[in-house]
Amino acid sequence: MTAPQAYGSTGDAVTRKLAVVSAGLGVPSSTRLLADRLVQASTDRLHVEGIAVEITVIELRDHAMAITGNLLNGFAGPELESAIESLTGADGAIVTTPIFTTSYSGLFKSFVDVIEPGALAGLAVLIGATGGTERHSLALDYAMRPLFTYHHAIVVPTSVYAATGDWGNAGGNGAAGLAERIGRAATELAALMRGSTRSNEVHDPFAIPAGFGPAGFSPTGPYSRP
Repeated sequence: MTAPQAYGSTGDAVTRKLAVVSAGLGVPSSTRLLADRLVQASTDRLHVEGIAVEITVIELRDHAMAITGNLLNGFAGPELESAIESLTGADGAIVTTPIFTTSYSGLFKSFVDVIEPGALAGLAVLIGATGGTERHSLALDYAMRPLFTYHHAIVVPTSVYAATGDWGNAGGNGAAGLAERIGRAATELAALMRGSTRSNEVHDPFAIPAGFGPAGFSPTGPYSRP
């Protein structure tokens, strides 16, 4: 995991935290390249408004063994735990995955599976994916979007899919279309991050849920006595 880095103005400036999750398997990776372009576009829009951005990059390939171990024994090691906290405590997230057999990668899904239910609630998320053919672009809407909706995250309307042809010459139609989608999605993510307070909220993992009391009920809870 890349250590957090602050981009933009400092001092008394407003700062927002951005977590970047890349499920690319190769080095270099087109999935990471897409994530980097989305990060640049999103931070550019926030900087225009005088908002600094603290970015943490999470390369899932670096945590593959720890993710598998967590699925087997329920324990996340220090580095994986730090990565999860960076994501769940952020104001916004950019998540990218390669598309394998018409859906997100197994590594990507396994990472999401080790995140506690409710930990992504209210998080602004920009989803992106890469693949060899444009035919797999719908995986963003029938696989990735429902996954984050289930976790009560706020997924921006524009998703970004990059096929092999989209990485062509700057003047090509594919490259121009990719740049337009990146710009639109970045604008939507920046708008949600601008008003976010998630990174300033304190989450107590040992807090007692509302409506729960020592006897299994609360005077004001759903199971209160008459």
